[in-house]
Amino acid sequence: MFRLLSKESNIFSVPVYIGVLLLIVISFNFLDFNTLGLISAAVTFGGVALGYFCFNAIALNYQTHLPLFLYTVFVFALYPGDLDIGIAVALFTNSIIILLLTNDDVSVRNYSYILVGAILAFNFIFLPTTWPMTIFVIFHIIGTSDRIGLHMFRLLFGIALVILSYLGIAYFFNLNSFNPAYFPFKGLKLMTKFDNLYWLAPILLLLIHAVMDHFRNFNRKSPTSRFKYTFLLVFSLAQLITIILYMGKTYEYLLLLALPASIILSRMLRFSKKYWMQEVGLWVIIACLIIFKLSTYFNFY
Repeated sequence: MFRLLSKESNIFSVPVYIGVLLLIVISFNFLDFNTLGLISAAVTFGGVALGYFCFNAIALNYQTHLPLFLYTVFVFALYPGDLDIGIAVALFTNSIIILLLTNDDVSVRNYSYILVGAILAFNFIFLPTTWPMTIFVIFHIIGTSDRIGLHMFRLLFGIALVILSYLGIAYFFNLNSFNPAYFPFKGLKLMTKFDNLYWLAPILLLLIHAVMDHFRNFNRKSPTSRFKYTFLLVFSLAQLITIILYMGKTYEYLLLLALPASIILSRMLRFSKKYWMQEVGLWVIIACLIIFKLSTYFNFY
């Protein structure tokens, strides 16, 4: 199966995977026709579908089917059907931010920071626990920009535009009370019970191995590969902070890591020295995700 998925994808591949994604979303929402559920499903579909285009934008997948397939399996295993609207918006906005910040045209990246700031503020309004994404973008500006002050101003200006607009609309509708949810730093508690997450432990170990292997062979990588892999790791770290601090039993938060995990794991499998390691690794990932999905419906303990 690994050899089949290692074949080069073509222009028709992404629409096929998006079609499979549409079937997944429709299947999980077939019996849920409430308005909020349909809106959440539509936003989720849009965000995950944009994720397929992010693979080519990040350009670490060598144009093969493997990361696209893994991404689809991750979405199938982690998507619960009644996804919270905040997480759905986060998936959508994360995909847009990745597409903007990985654009090959430097001028597009430089002039996009106002839009990125607006997107971050919009995302925070729907899901305040995604504040680490702002830190990620700030680090990205510091690490890649030759005009840090200007681009920081553009980022903050975009954030201010959305915040002021939001406050103006709230004032117009006489919404004067402050929602404590917009200050997500109070009463933080780390997870102590992992329950179904134990089924994902082999995938976590493979991810750790993949990152360690990358740094062991760091000097062999091209400058472009180093930069984009670092971008991916910092992005993953921002999502991981949100997951560790706020996930609890809301396992759909793990969807925020589906895209980077698919790329990291597909690269690890591609560079494995033995074919049997590639095949076994692929089937371990698939089996763990399927068992995790089943464990959300059946109690295996």
